Amino acid sequence: MSSQVTPMPDTPALAATHLGKDLVGWIWAVVAAFGAYFCMYAFRKPYTVAPFEEMTFWGVGFKTLLVTAQVIGYTVSKFIGIKVVAEMPPQRRAGVLVLLIGLGELALLGFALVPPPWNLGFLFLNGLPLGIVFGLVLGFLEGRRATEALTAGLCLSFIVADGGVQAAGLWLLQQGVDKFWMPFLTGLLFLGPQLLFVWMLTRIPPPSARDVALRSERVPMTLEDRQRLFYRYAPGLILIVLAYLLVTILRSIRNDFKREAWESLAYEVDPTAFLTSEMLVGLGVMLATATAVFIRNNRCAFFLALLTAIAGACLVLLGLVGLAFAWLDPFGFMVVIGLGLYIPYVSVHTTLFERLIALLRDRANLGYLMYLADAFGYLGAVAVLLARYFFPVTSNFRSFFLGACWLIGLGTVALLLAALCYFALRLQPGKATVSEA
Repeated sequence: MSSQVTPMPDTPALAATHLGKDLVGWIWAVVAAFGAYFCMYAFRKPYTVAPFEEMTFWGVGFKTLLVTAQVIGYTVSKFIGIKVVAEMPPQRRAGVLVLLIGLGELALLGFALVPPPWNLGFLFLNGLPLGIVFGLVLGFLEGRRATEALTAGLCLSFIVADGGVQAAGLWLLQQGVDKFWMPFLTGLLFLGPQLLFVWMLTRIPPPSARDVALRSERVPMTLEDRQRLFYRYAPGLILIVLAYLLVTILRSIRNDFKREAWESLAYEVDPTAFLTSEMLVGLGVMLATATAVFIRNNRCAFFLALLTAIAGACLVLLGLVGLAFAWLDPFGFMVVIGLGLYIPYVSVHTTLFERLIALLRDRANLGYLMYLADAFGYLGAVAVLLARYFFPVTSNFRSFFLGACWLIGLGTVALLLAALCYFALRLQPGKATVSEA
């Protein structure tokens, strides 16, 4: 008689136990990723709420110089990240994360110690390491059955964190903290939680065999891997990257000049308004993007994400119409604009590239495609900051802001519709390069 034991099928109770364990693990991962990236913003964004408007150097507003210096550093970091994040071994992520955060905080100390305008260089040095943080955190979440939900939680952090850390910075200013020391002290407040959340990231187990079967294995990529993936689908990828570039430009204008945007709409600046508006945007974006986790078919999920991104860009246009006809007050307008730009922005992060890799099953990882998009997105943000000064259309910030919303909303819709058509033709069912898992 054979001694082999036939495995018993899962009972409903056993299946429920597995689901319970999965849910606990997913909640842990979301909290860890959300917290790690939320805290990073405390080392990057608090200075944007400081009253630097009265200071000018070389005929340029000091705040414009600060934002430009940091965004240039952040942009250089994104181009570096195309290689660094794509090639990063999983076991090195946490240590590199801590190192990058520490370098960002040291740069803020230099910003406080060195007098203006010479402290501009320290904001460039601040952006240089912090631009790689997102890709390292993302690496802990990709290639899983629940990646969309996990990544939506991560993306909620950079929607909410902007208002959250600005509120913290504004509170420190109200306590009498010097505006040059405020960014460094804000970072210190968040340093302990930052280390805790990085440790939590290290406790997330790797993707299971079932995850790999459904979403493909995610591995470090060589230069040859990156070139092969890009050139095979270059037209579609370029269209998505261009749409992402436009959305990143509008996101940069809305966030880095948040105070000016609210004031231009005749709305009283208040820390509570910053945080409340971003919370509403974050929750709306999560509902619009995280539900893709329930779609098992990678092809369906990919095209639904493209349609969701197009619908989001249309919200920008609807928000402008609502403001023009007084259907929306300034607060409602800023929320709708936030939804309209973050839905396509987050769709790229959570679903588009994740499901494209799962669909193609090439040797790839999410970090490479995200940093390809991010690099050019932030390059566009630098360009618009420079253009705003050297080629001013108007000195009225309201006109500049609303005009940018119209141009970017229309452009994003057109580019994403073109990408939809390209991939609908390129990824037809039955082609050898496509998996219908």
